[in-house]
Formats: sequence, structure tokens, C-alpha cells
Amino acid sequence: MAQWGDAKLFFCFLFITWCCTVTLAEVPMDCCLSVLTDRTVPKHVVANYRKQISGQGCSLDAMILVTRNGVKLCAPVNVDWVQGVIEHVDKVRAHCKKMNYKGKRCAGIKP
Repeated sequence: MAQWGDAKLFFCFLFITWCCTVTLAEVPMDCCLSVLTDRTVPKHVVANYRKQISGQGCSLDAMILVTRNGVKLCAPVNVDWVQGVIEHVDKVRAHCKKMNYKGKRCAGIKP
């Protein structure tokens, strides 16, 4: 009887491991499918950014700009205005960190 208990325990463990693997493998990616080409984004509305790299689940390189309202905009990576926005965001984030994220200028900026 102990053999059946061990076998049941083994198969329960195997089933749980399989379920966790399947669940973790199906995490959806949030990718940019295209980028802004005909307009720019004002740097004062952008609160954060992150780089999307092609080949890591997404089909193209892009810079994801997050506005103070949480809207995500896809921009080309190596364009002058995007680099200006990134520099501005870095400066504002450094300022807000010094100010403990208080003040009108730090509205929408998260640590």
C-alpha cells in the first residue's frame, strides 16, 4: 500500500510542476508593433521610458515612452528628439529623487 501512496505523491508533484511550467511559459509580451514616425512627443509629458529590443519576444527595436498619465507611446530608438526626451526624463527623475518626489514638477513621476 505504501507503494501506491508514493506513486500518487510523485504524480501529484509531477502534475503541479507541469502546470507551473505551462503557466509561466504563456506570459504575454507587451510589444510595440510600430513606432511614431510623423510626429514627436513633448518631453514634459514623459515620466519614464524603457527600451524594447527585437529578438526578445518583440519584432522591432523601439523606445517605449510612458507619459505622466500612464499612456505608453512607441518611438524610434536612434532619433535625436527621442534622445532629448530621455535626457530630460533622466534629469527630472534625478531632481525628483532629491525632492523626495514632491512638488508639481514631480507629478506622475514614480520612484
